[in-house]
Amino acid sequence: MHYQEAVDYIHSLLAFGIKPGLQRIRALLTALGNPQNGLRFIHVAGTNGKGSTSTMLSYILKAAGYKTGLFTSPYVFSFCERIQINNENVSETDLANVVARVKSAVESLNAEGIVPTEFEVITAAALLYFKEQQCEYAVMEVGLGGRYDSTNIIPTPEVCVITSVSLDHTQILGDTVAQIALEKAGILKRGSVCVTTTRQDLTALSVIRETAERQGCALTVADADAAQVISERITETVFSYHGETYTIHLPGRHQIENAVGVVEAAKRIAGVTDAHIREGLQNTVMRGRMEYRAGTPPMLLDGGHNPECAEALSEVLKRFALPHITAVIGMMADKDTGRYLEKVAPHCKEIYFTKPDNPRSAAPAMLRDSVSNVNVKAFTDENPKSALERAKNAAPKDGLVLVCGSFYLLSDLFS
Repeated sequence: MHYQEAVDYIHSLLAFGIKPGLQRIRALLTALGNPQNGLRFIHVAGTNGKGSTSTMLSYILKAAGYKTGLFTSPYVFSFCERIQINNENVSETDLANVVARVKSAVESLNAEGIVPTEFEVITAAALLYFKEQQCEYAVMEVGLGGRYDSTNIIPTPEVCVITSVSLDHTQILGDTVAQIALEKAGILKRGSVCVTTTRQDLTALSVIRETAERQGCALTVADADAAQVISERITETVFSYHGETYTIHLPGRHQIENAVGVVEAAKRIAGVTDAHIREGLQNTVMRGRMEYRAGTPPMLLDGGHNPECAEALSEVLKRFALPHITAVIGMMADKDTGRYLEKVAPHCKEIYFTKPDNPRSAAPAMLRDSVSNVNVKAFTDENPKSALERAKNAAPKDGLVLVCGSFYLLSDLFS
């Protein structure tokens, strides 16, 4: 099997849809020899911030000298981003090899009437790869929810982190914050430690606290208000927390909240020191999540798509008083496009609405019409690359091109 064949095979499984439950992943891992056994885990759930949190923790564990696997989703520029060891993407050759073995197990299960989903297959591939590469830790980011997410098949993790919880995937997880928080808190297991923050939604925090008590899981609520900003630029934030000074290169005050949770989680991992935490946080980089790219004009790339992501992006655009902003925006129709644009559009002088190469993409004209009451020049261009070129040509040299609304859009433009 070659790399593209592996990726095409995984994507072909999307036809089977999303099917919460652990029975299929349990059967698949059993067929693969239960590679999850013998690994040590950090498990991260939440609506927003779980990708940043997972990545920061992986950098800290690497700084502490641990060989560390990282499993995240979605990817932005390469499918290989989803499986990393020591912050290096799995090679295309290794991905193809491990997926070929998982596919063989899947075909055997299919003969028994068991049909694993796309996410279950990539979860199994990650666990098999981490085990064979002799990782000492694996940081696992939940795909959807928590309780019935395929990552929840792992043994009791040393630390569970639950980041910000808000409404998302309501058709699957429930239409209230309490219901969604209960799903996220489903990763808590007896003998583990749970970390969340004081800025958690109060309803969600109550559910997390009750679940932790019921599961006999020690709970730490990181005091985000104790973090004090020392200096900040769009490319760097320096803050203090309980007497220690940390530097992160992820813009936005929301990343300080994420980092505080990471600090508390890392302190509960054997062998991790304050020096390791400082080094890991300072080295953390993330592509496609408020990623600043210097140039003429410079660009800011952000794939976040829900209203809370829009709020965080709006805060960054406002805080740093960024100059003339020309935006390229493409979104999925099943997202809350109205509330997202309500937060982002007022910061822009011009917006080029476009359509990512995905059947779920929202029509550019529909997005344009939704900002008719905003003082912004709005255009449509079905071709993302054409839209970006038009935006770059229209932006003044001291301006900024903002590309946002969907990771699919970023992938189309920068892969």
